Amino acid sequence: MFTLPTHSKLPLVASLDPNGHAVHCIGLTKSFSGIEVVSDLNIELPRGEILALLGPSGGGKTTTLRLIAGFETPDSGTIEVEDDIVVGPGRLLPPERRRVGMVFQDYALFPHMNVVNNVRFGLANNNDRDRRVAEVLDIVGLTSQALKWPHELSGGQQQRVALARALAPNPAVVLLDEPFSNLDAALRDMVRTEVRQILRNAQASAIFVTHDQDEAFGLADKVAIMLGSTVVQTGTPEEVYVAPASIDIARFLGEIDILDGEAAGGWVTCEMGRLPLAGSTELTGPVKIAIRPESLRLHPESGPSTPAIVVDSEFRGIYKLVKVRLASGITLSAVMGLHIPVGVGDQVQVGVNTAVTAFPA
Repeated sequence: MFTLPTHSKLPLVASLDPNGHAVHCIGLTKSFSGIEVVSDLNIELPRGEILALLGPSGGGKTTTLRLIAGFETPDSGTIEVEDDIVVGPGRLLPPERRRVGMVFQDYALFPHMNVVNNVRFGLANNNDRDRRVAEVLDIVGLTSQALKWPHELSGGQQQRVALARALAPNPAVVLLDEPFSNLDAALRDMVRTEVRQILRNAQASAIFVTHDQDEAFGLADKVAIMLGSTVVQTGTPEEVYVAPASIDIARFLGEIDILDGEAAGGWVTCEMGRLPLAGSTELTGPVKIAIRPESLRLHPESGPSTPAIVVDSEFRGIYKLVKVRLASGITLSAVMGLHIPVGVGDQVQVGVNTAVTAFPA
């Protein structure tokens, strides 16, 4: 039986100045067959944080991970790992010297090796190797499964083995490529919570790739939005969702409705009335207003509102998505509680319960 040594302490992922960067990418560019898939990309990952690269499929996210790991070479740009330049003018370190751990989308476990040997793979053969394996298996909660084979494990357990193998060499950063794509929908939330806690317990710095907004918001400290092969906005999940830097980002992060308006003095006047602006209050003149379904309310008790007709109502389990048509013919979507009695054809008053984001028209 493979057991954790009695006096072992749980390890910390190797780190230097806690206020520094685990990874810093500056101006990364990469093309394949003349097509630029990563364009002037910049990333800063503070030590001990989890960053999600969130963007549509084919947007260069996985290529970015492979550039950091050393599996691809950028056409231009600089990559620093723990303040050490691993890619730059006249310098190109191989993957094994970058102190980067990688969790692949399909986990890439060796089927002919049990859990212990999978985690052991890549570690130096010295007196500390088995202790280190035991420590990371304890972190991921698989000590009791140490002698099992990959085919005897669930998908979530296989992922934890892959994560333990990535953590074992004390990397400066762990990279995860679409870590939950191979799991059933029912398992994803549970495994996502487990992975976040494992990374927290290990005090790891991590970057993971996903096209799923819920995964990015649920796991990451910061989210880097990748559109058009580059990072267009970075911030906390709340920052990028509530204050997107462009209409394209707002559309990518969920359903929105767009209204025309006129901005002045931190307010915007539109068909919904006079509404407070979120973010910059310096906008003046014609603007496009982005309104999310959860920002609308029916039958408001206070504040500006406008009449509308209910044209559709979809039951979504824990809420209803109600579509209403304004006098102008514009249709808006509103998230409503199940207790609100509305039906198609009903006339309602519609208001906005938050400050709104606007962009120059």
